[in-house]
Amino acid sequence: MQGSANLNIMIKAARKAGRGLVKDFREVENLQVSAKGPGDFVSRADRAAEELLKEELLGARPNYGFLGEEGTEVEGKDPTRRWIVDPLDGTTNFLHGMPHWAVSIALEHKGEIVAGVVFDPAKDEMFYAEKGQGAWLNDSQRLRVSGRTNMIECVFATGVPFGGAKYLPATLQDLARLMPQVAGVRRWGSAALDLAYVAAGRYDGYWERGLNPWDIAAGILLVREAGGLVSPIREGQDLLGDGQVVAGAGAIFDRFAGVIRERPGA
Repeated sequence: MQGSANLNIMIKAARKAGRGLVKDFREVENLQVSAKGPGDFVSRADRAAEELLKEELLGARPNYGFLGEEGTEVEGKDPTRRWIVDPLDGTTNFLHGMPHWAVSIALEHKGEIVAGVVFDPAKDEMFYAEKGQGAWLNDSQRLRVSGRTNMIECVFATGVPFGGAKYLPATLQDLARLMPQVAGVRRWGSAALDLAYVAAGRYDGYWERGLNPWDIAAGILLVREAGGLVSPIREGQDLLGDGQVVAGAGAIFDRFAGVIRERPGA
C-alpha cells in the first residue's frame, strides 16, 4: 500500500528504533549471567528507543503532541494531533531473551486513531494501517481477520496479570469460562502484537484489562481496518482511557465478548 507522508514517517521511525533494539536484544543474553542482571540494561534500552522515536517523530512533525510509555508527554502546538508511542511492548520477553516484542506508534487526530504501526523487529514483520485504507503486513500483504465461525476451532489471546495485580482474579474467571469452549488461549506477552495477530487472522480474538493507551492505540486501528471489531469490555468505558479491551473477528465476536462480559455467578 502507498501510505501517506505521516505513515511513512512512522514506518521509518519504527524501523530505526527496531534496529537499535535488535542490537540491544543480542546483548541481553550476555547479561543474563552477570551479577547485576539485565534489568537495568533493558530499561535503558527502552528509554533510548523512546528518545529516538521522539526525536524522529517530532523532528518530522514538530507541532504534534507526543505521549510515550516512559512518561514522556509533550503538548503540541497543534492540539488536535498526537503521537502515541510504546518503544518496547513486551519488555519481559525482551528481558528473558524471547524474540516476541514490538515497537508501537499511533497517530491520534481529534481523539481518533488515524494511523498505526506495530513493528516486530525480531521477525521483521511490519504491521500498519491508516483509517479507511485497510491493514497491511510488510510491503503488500493485505490483512484480514479470521473467518472461523466455530468457537471450538478458535484460538484467543490475553495477558495474564502478574504477581498480585488487580485484574488477576477476573482474568482467571474469564479463562475458566472461555477455555472449555475453544481450541486454545495464548499468553505471549505483547498487547500490540496480540492485536496485530488478530488483524492478521492468526488469533481469532483478544481481551485484556488494565492496559495503557500506548499498548493498544496502534493495534486497535489494525484490527478495525482488517475487518474486525474492538470494544471496551464494559459498556460506557473509554477504550484508550480505561484500557479494557475485547477484540475479534466479526463472525465470533458476539459469542466471544459475551463470555468475557459474563459476570461470575450471573
